[in-house]
Amino acid sequence: MGNGTATADLDVALEKHRTELTGYCYRMLGSSFEAEDAVQDTLVRAWRSYEKFEGRSSLRSWLYRIATNVCLDMLSAGSKRARPMDLTESTPLAQAALAPRPDHTWLEPVPDARVLPTTGDPAEAAVAKESVRLAFMAALQQLPPKQRAVLILREVLAWKASEVAELLGTTVASVNSALQRARATLAERGDAGPAGAVSDPLDEEQQRLLERYVKAFEGYDMSALTELLHEDAVMTMPPFDLWLRGPADITGFMTTLGASCAGSRLLPVTANGLPGFAHYKPDEEAGGFTPWAVQVLELSEGRITGFHCFLDCERWFPLFGLPLHLEA
Repeated sequence: MGNGTATADLDVALEKHRTELTGYCYRMLGSSFEAEDAVQDTLVRAWRSYEKFEGRSSLRSWLYRIATNVCLDMLSAGSKRARPMDLTESTPLAQAALAPRPDHTWLEPVPDARVLPTTGDPAEAAVAKESVRLAFMAALQQLPPKQRAVLILREVLAWKASEVAELLGTTVASVNSALQRARATLAERGDAGPAGAVSDPLDEEQQRLLERYVKAFEGYDMSALTELLHEDAVMTMPPFDLWLRGPADITGFMTTLGASCAGSRLLPVTANGLPGFAHYKPDEEAGGFTPWAVQVLELSEGRITGFHCFLDCERWFPLFGLPLHLEA
């Protein structure tokens, strides 16, 4: 590197790409923590081999090449992350039992700010948001790693087929064929991909829906909550593989196994391009409120369709910059 200034300049140049690279690695890996590790590894490798980088491509595309290799190495174990409904049938409330599965099973939530770079282009922002939503992320995880990379680079990041072929060291024909296969898999699942972006999560109707939701949840008013839930609404609670469908089972769960959540407080967060809440429940011992879950909500046509509670507070609350206690 020669001198300190060049080193500092390189640090700044690499750091500029951190958020978008984290978004890319997150889409590839389905884990917010693994994505941060992958980006750290990418930047360290770039730093070490910068003298070999001859500027034949842009710094950005070189970083994406390194990040792709890091992710493909991490994925070679065949691990694919999932949501509870990707693994089991829904359970009737009468049979509901809480059986946890290990962390690496689950698709993880991520704060928008860590994976969505700021852009002045609303269309670009909409695609970026849509492409980290839980349903699309779960669909991506079903694709073989190379197809996953091709789909993200072509459809989400709008790279040309020739640029992707160069990055992966393959031909344009094989990139096009991987993209077709990936699109076919997503279409079969009913996840046609990031096009057709949903309206901005906070249009007026949705804002009102969220306000009514907070009031119903904090008041633990099950009839008000029932009105807000779609008839096919789904509730998940990773690390437990149990998931429930329909307002009767969801509210039934909340008043039985989940009864200790009465009197909770919700603080708004944005996760996966969706509205969400940090859920604190009353702390019987210390007073005030203690973390219970990061909730991520899926909305459609004026109703809540997905109610996803990520319960591992010791991991999620620091990631979202949330306090580990609320005063009364």
